[in-house]
Amino acid sequence: MKSLLCAAALTLACAAPALADKAAADQCAAGLGADAKAIYAAAAPGFAGASDPRALVTEKTKALVQSGAVSMSNARPAAEAAGACLTQLR
Repeated sequence: MKSLLCAAALTLACAAPALADKAAADQCAAGLGADAKAIYAAAAPGFAGASDPRALVTEKTKALVQSGAVSMSNARPAAEAAGACLTQLR
């Protein structure tokens, strides 16, 4: 019985959603370059609820490149840098 209760408690603890740390994510983003900050700002509002967060960042990055807000040559490294901060929102 005791092992069953421990297993149930462990299962519930693992199933509980992680608390997002917006303050830490924003602090991380403050240290990003301009292109990465733009990607972070575009993706952050929908990141936590996105079913495919990587696709969301890709979509936002492509839109920023097409608009000229982010340089094509820096898009990938900027998206990766922004992604490192964005993961703290999940």
